[in-house]
Amino acid sequence: MVVAILAVMAVGVVLMLTRKIPTGFALILMAFVIGLLAGAPLMGDKGVTTVVLQDGAVLLAQTMIAILLGAWLGSLMGETGIASTLVRKTVEFAGDRPYVVALGLFGVSILCGAVTGSAPAAMLAGIIGIPAMIAVGVPPVTAAGTIVFGVAAGIPFELASWQYLSTALKLPIATIRHFQLYMFPIVVVFAVGFILIESRRRGVQHGWAVRTAARPAGAVRRAADARWYSLLTPLVPIVLALGLDVPIIPSLLVGVVYALVTTTRPSQLAPRALRSLYDGFKVAAPPLVLFIAIGMLLTAVQLPGAVNALKPVATAISPHNPILFVLVFGLLTPLCLYRGPFNIYGLGAGIASVLVAGGVYPVMGVLGLMSSYNQVLGVSDPTSTQTVWSAEYAGVRPQRVLVRTLPYTWMLGVAGLVLTAALYL
Repeated sequence: MVVAILAVMAVGVVLMLTRKIPTGFALILMAFVIGLLAGAPLMGDKGVTTVVLQDGAVLLAQTMIAILLGAWLGSLMGETGIASTLVRKTVEFAGDRPYVVALGLFGVSILCGAVTGSAPAAMLAGIIGIPAMIAVGVPPVTAAGTIVFGVAAGIPFELASWQYLSTALKLPIATIRHFQLYMFPIVVVFAVGFILIESRRRGVQHGWAVRTAARPAGAVRRAADARWYSLLTPLVPIVLALGLDVPIIPSLLVGVVYALVTTTRPSQLAPRALRSLYDGFKVAAPPLVLFIAIGMLLTAVQLPGAVNALKPVATAISPHNPILFVLVFGLLTPLCLYRGPFNIYGLGAGIASVLVAGGVYPVMGVLGLMSSYNQVLGVSDPTSTQTVWSAEYAGVRPQRVLVRTLPYTWMLGVAGLVLTAALYL
């Protein structure tokens, strides 16, 4: 059985890497076949159709709601001018100093990434920020890398990410939050290093900020500057969840309400709320489908038959010495790219579930592994939407962002593994 399950995983990875079928479809197919191989019947209360497909589809329901609310809040920040005001004020304050402009926009990107991940966060910070950086002499690849590094640095504060890791690993939110606070300064150090080193290495390169054709479809005209108190919007859910222990979904809802009340006339509240919610649905739809598929895969690999089959193999090949843990998983870091087997929003979620269910590593060790790889793929993966959008908007190929950022994110991932080994192994 174990050979058959590993073969299914290998075929799934190949299908995703070659883009023969979309990632979500590949994960659902893998979950269905692994469920059958694990000994579950096709039908019935304990069958694959019920346990894996029906129950697994809603396993990450709280995460999906958090993603939708984050997308709604991000849509509001874009429509009301909150994000563009943050970017413009940062650029105005920095003047024509390339380093200061880049570092300031990195900070804005962190706030956007904490509210909503992926391409929407990159667009909130990058539509104005990337041309501004290029205009003051930041090289285009560095400008794109600055935005995606900022979005990734916001991941430790992204409430939807907390919910996903909490559900997938069956850990309390407080535990997830505690580890992510350890990760944040590490991410900032490597991101700032990238900005300063790459800007200095490449020198100031003045040129046209961005091609007109690169402006994304649906981009809106410049909104009026938002009032100062509405600029606190991205901090509202973070303060509630981080400082006051308010649950994630209510924290995001309060953020949505705060953004509406501080930017919108009473007569326009309902129309704006509905319009931004519909826009948020469009943004959230692809990750929602992916998380439905991930939930099915997590359920399939947690079936007793799958755990019993995979546990001996996982135990035999996984390094248990802390030094070997860092060395082996550090060397394997690139396997989280290009929808590889360690991508935590793909097959990597299933592998992490096997490591936990089989008792191969402490659950906190798996959390550290997933969080470390998440930082790498969030910046350097040329198939991730935030990297693709940022690179193309800056007028460069995503593969150039990969080549330029990977040395930094690889070291960042290893640093996260060192932290994990020191704390939990």
